[in-house]
Amino acid sequence: MEKPILTKEQRRAKRELRRLKQRESNVLRAAEMHQLRLASDVPHPRPSLSIKTTCHIGCSGWFYWDWRNIFYPQGLATKDWFAHYAQTFKTVEINASFYSWPTQSTVKNWVKQAGRKRFVYTVKVCELITHIKQFKDTKELVKDFEYIATILGKRMGCFLYQVPPSYHYTPARLKSIVSQLQTGQRNVIEFRHASWWNEKVYAALRQANLIFCSCSAPRLPDELVKTADDIYIRFHGKKTWYRHDYSQDELKEWAFRIQQAKAQTIWIYFNNDFGGNAIKNAKALARLLKNAS
Repeated sequence: MEKPILTKEQRRAKRELRRLKQRESNVLRAAEMHQLRLASDVPHPRPSLSIKTTCHIGCSGWFYWDWRNIFYPQGLATKDWFAHYAQTFKTVEINASFYSWPTQSTVKNWVKQAGRKRFVYTVKVCELITHIKQFKDTKELVKDFEYIATILGKRMGCFLYQVPPSYHYTPARLKSIVSQLQTGQRNVIEFRHASWWNEKVYAALRQANLIFCSCSAPRLPDELVKTADDIYIRFHGKKTWYRHDYSQDELKEWAFRIQQAKAQTIWIYFNNDFGGNAIKNAKALARLLKNAS
């Protein structure tokens, strides 16, 4: 039996219903992780990486259908995609956790799939904290989400807190973020409105040892900001979100900025996944940084 052809409005309504159910599920999953955290006597201090290199370069996710026959060989089963990805990159930024609060079994599977490889995960924090509640009364939720670090152990890289473009800078909002994210983890904040690029924000983050996420993205300041020993950069696309293919000259400019920053640890993730650009650009920047070292 053929599936009925849905109108644009019907598809939109279907997506909205799915997102609503997902958000309801996130509340339940957060409550489950809260109980796990309270039942655990294991502290989760900032992990020390066993990786020798101080520069971690990868992509924002590894599961993209259009990477088939571009990065993933024809006929390679999807269950083997991560293993193939991990042969090229030693870190990944998990974005799915933004939409769906990970369960304990999901996080344990991340550990399992990494096997004995020297591999670390950066985990994007669930929108329940950053977009739905927007850091209002979320102190316990932050602790609950960061319980993931206890499960990941040495596989833990950074936690990425991305705030929405509508979330403009105010002193009160800055204070709320800083007061909640001083947890001992490598906490990164990605702002999506240019008002956050100011000295008051930089000073507050430096004092709290929080990492400002530098972005290459449309309508955001194209610069590297350092507020901690670590620097963190996301490449979304200079002119178009997710589709931009960085030229060699554009990557050379960023390589120079990174070298000048003299950071203790460097975290770089390419989110311009369209057409496999992220893979190609990440490899190219890695070569530039290696040749310059």
